[in-house]
Formats: sequence, structure tokens, C-alpha cells
Amino acid sequence: MQEFFNGMADILEIDADKVVPSLKLGDYAWDSLAIISTIALADELFDQMLEGQALANCETLADVLALIAVKV
Repeated sequence: MQEFFNGMADILEIDADKVVPSLKLGDYAWDSLAIISTIALADELFDQMLEGQALANCETLADVLALIAVKV
């Protein structure tokens, strides 16, 4: 999971120590590029193809993790 958190830190352009499940995505660069990058990250790490609209509706990192858990 740490690899996912590190990847999200890169995507959101923040320090890795700020990446926690309660992180509010809207406070950072959560845009279409970040969503596509998150889709690629989930595919690479978990072999999961997430839906862009579902990711766009996520408000926190916990929401993203829940999408991945549902797919697993």
C-alpha cells in the first residue's frame, strides 16, 4: 500500500507524509490528469481498471481506496 501512497503523492505533487486516507483530494491537484494517472497507478499496482467518473466523484483518498477494494 505504501507504493500506492507514494504514487499518489507524485500524482498530487505533495509530500508522501501528507498522503493518508483522510486526505481531501479537492485540496490538491485532483483534476482530469490526476484521475487518469490514478487509473494507471491502480492498473499497474493492483491490476484494477477504475472508472474515471467514479474517481472524479471521490472526495478523499479513502474513497479511492474503497473503489480499489470493491474491485479486488
